[in-house]
Order: sequence, then structure tokens, then C-alpha cells
Amino acid sequence: MKLLHYKKLTIITAISVIISIVLIFNSCAVSQKIEAKSGAQLWGENCQRCHNTPSPSTFSPEQWETVGMHMQTRALLTDKERDKIVAFLKQ
Repeated sequence: MKLLHYKKLTIITAISVIISIVLIFNSCAVSQKIEAKSGAQLWGENCQRCHNTPSPSTFSPEQWETVGMHMQTRALLTDKERDKIVAFLKQ
């Protein structure tokens, strides 16, 4: 009986480890796809999905920095994504 319990526990542990490894590799692939995107692409995908975004000329570069910091938390952006979007908007 104890041997059967041990085998089940081993199988469950092995499956959990395999699932964790697959999820980690999958998240790395997604991160690489995001890394390859431009600020303009990220702006379109993240900002325009919730609201009509203002023209890049609407705000000064300093104001875009502030907007970027505020919207980063609301849109769940990484620092790198925010930096790319803000750099695009400052042009």
C-alpha cells in the first residue's frame, strides 16, 4: 500500500515539474516576441485597446514620461515596454 502511495506521489511530482518547465519555456518565448516589437506596435496593442489615444504631439516629452509611468501600472506593462512606448511617443 505504501509503495502504491509512493508511486502516485512520484508521478504527480514528475508531472508537476514537467508542467512547470513547459510554462517557463513558454513564457520565455512570449517575452522574446514582446522584445522584438517596436514602441509603435506596443502602443497600438496596449494603449489603443482600452481607449482612443491622443496624438504623440499632444504632450511634451516630459509629460509623456509621466503618462507612461501612470499607464504602466494600469496596463500592466514591463519597464522595457513602457520605455519603448514613451520613446515612440516622444519622437
